Amino acid sequence: MKLYIIIPAYNEEKRISKTLESYLEFFKKIKKENKLDFNILVVINNTKDKTKIIVENYCKKYSELSYLDLEKGGKGYAVIEGFKYALKKDFDLIGYVDADLATPPEAFYMLVERIKNYDGIIASRWNKKSIIKTPQTLLRKITSRGFNFLVRILFFMPYNDTQCGAKLFKKEAIKNVVNKIGITKWAFDIDLLYNLKKSDYKIIESPTIWEDKTDSKLNLKTVPLMMFLSIVRLRILNSPFKKIVDIYDKIPEKIKIHHRWI
Repeated sequence: MKLYIIIPAYNEEKRISKTLESYLEFFKKIKKENKLDFNILVVINNTKDKTKIIVENYCKKYSELSYLDLEKGGKGYAVIEGFKYALKKDFDLIGYVDADLATPPEAFYMLVERIKNYDGIIASRWNKKSIIKTPQTLLRKITSRGFNFLVRILFFMPYNDTQCGAKLFKKEAIKNVVNKIGITKWAFDIDLLYNLKKSDYKIIESPTIWEDKTDSKLNLKTVPLMMFLSIVRLRILNSPFKKIVDIYDKIPEKIKIHHRWI
């Protein structure tokens, strides 16, 4: 079994070293025990700090580590490019995880052990068996639950947590949907899971170990609105009203300056 882990990294100079050391140490041990072969790909997306320099130095030390350097795009775009790169390689499982180490490597390995005959598996912080080391704030809980409620009623997906940063899929499943994903910002995970659902792939949720990071880049004053607008747009794109968005996309950018969330 061969595993490919994608880590999107945007201005992560303060956290990427700890994440790489933790994941490399853990999975090299697993590899030594002949349980799993692996490779980690860091996708550096439009970073302005020293993330690339740090990752380059780690790549010189570890043959299991490589990176892509993108000049544009957010997390979703970085993961999609990571998928495309991984599909050219000889790997059975392709997954991604956030660069902040909110999901420790042992929790990601739990996904590998539990995927079995399913096409994909996603970590869920809302599973009763999950270990949440840092309780979420009330505002974050309200935002998360509200977003999940909208996802459920708009896309008829049964998942309790679509936004947890750890997900794993069979190579064939990603191969068949990667070019169908059109949302690369706030609704990226929903777009991915919805395309897998439409293609009849079986995706399950799994308990996880998760720790909230105090230096998160998310602005909870603006992010909920961005997320809401993104999933509404995604819902429209997957409806008879798709032409409305198509017409909007053809409007010159200078006219849409006040609507960059779309």
